[in-house]
Amino acid sequence: MRHRIAVVGSGPGGLTFARVLHRHGHSVALFERDPSPDARPPGGSLDLHEGMGQLALDKAGLLAEFRQLSRPEGQAMRILDTDGTVLRDWRPRPDERAHPEIDRRQLRDLLLGPVEVQWGRAVTKVVPGTGDGVLVECTDGRQDTFDLVVGADGAWSRVRPAVSPATPHYTGVTTVETSLDDIDTRHPDLARLIGDGSVAVYGVNRSLTAQRNSGGHVKVYAKFRAPLDWHAHLDLADVEAVRASLLALFDGWAAPVLDLLRRGTAFVHRPLHTLPVSHTWPHVPGVTLLGDAAHLMPPLGAGANLAMLEGAELAESVAAAPEDLDAAVRAFEERMWERAGTWAKRTTAGLERLVSQDPAEALALFDRLQPS
Repeated sequence: MRHRIAVVGSGPGGLTFARVLHRHGHSVALFERDPSPDARPPGGSLDLHEGMGQLALDKAGLLAEFRQLSRPEGQAMRILDTDGTVLRDWRPRPDERAHPEIDRRQLRDLLLGPVEVQWGRAVTKVVPGTGDGVLVECTDGRQDTFDLVVGADGAWSRVRPAVSPATPHYTGVTTVETSLDDIDTRHPDLARLIGDGSVAVYGVNRSLTAQRNSGGHVKVYAKFRAPLDWHAHLDLADVEAVRASLLALFDGWAAPVLDLLRRGTAFVHRPLHTLPVSHTWPHVPGVTLLGDAAHLMPPLGAGANLAMLEGAELAESVAAAPEDLDAAVRAFEERMWERAGTWAKRTTAGLERLVSQDPAEALALFDRLQPS
């Protein structure tokens, strides 16, 4: 029996779901609001964990290709004091594969493979229980019905309202992102500061982190506690005004650290939102969620990994249960809720420690989590 299956969102979770289903000989309709793969900047590098993201890629038959593309050296982590003193300088062993880095664009292209995406089809509404299945409405006016619709469409999911009234809430921590290009040739001093992986500096209720991507590209993240409207007096499109505001916020920090902000090319405001730590919902036949749509949590290395593993597990469950699709989805949700609840508690506590009144909290968390 072939079910009509759709997934909304072409992020890591949605693509993994579609790719694993394809491997098992099942077709899937994949809706994506972006008009093309390169319509938006892909975001920073991802570290894929052995028992999570890498396991999902193994289920998709892509682990060997991932290992060719990933950067084990990107696991390196350096922590500085606000005066520039090096507090920790951890470097991975040559055989360390616990959580190597890969660029989001590379991961997306790897997962895409033979998967067909309906680009430029933004879903506006999902209506279960219509008699002929679950109705999916799009902004182009077209409607489709499916036996199963999977919401993998992120924090502001359009699928979520079909199963849950929950909406993301602001954590009190905001991020402003900037970037540096050709760092090894244009900014060799900052290249040395960052090393092969990432560098982080923690102060009172604020932090600066720089992360290497491939091709000499570096993402820089300023995190700080502030009201959601902290930028009300600013024009966020005014690069120099935002830069001046951030430099004032981090005033007194070492000059080489502040150069990460001084030399940034543009700034993007990303307030951090989360869903309730133990977000669940009464099962709705024909609709489910995965990834950020199901359990949005602080971005501390778990989100993409969970989404990919969930996508792979749900696809395997669907492929293995052609006669009882609903039971397979119910069982998947129970497993997802338990695991995601654990990670949501960890990442919420982690954010509290990484952006706290006492910078020593961040250092203690690093020492506890980092391999010896």
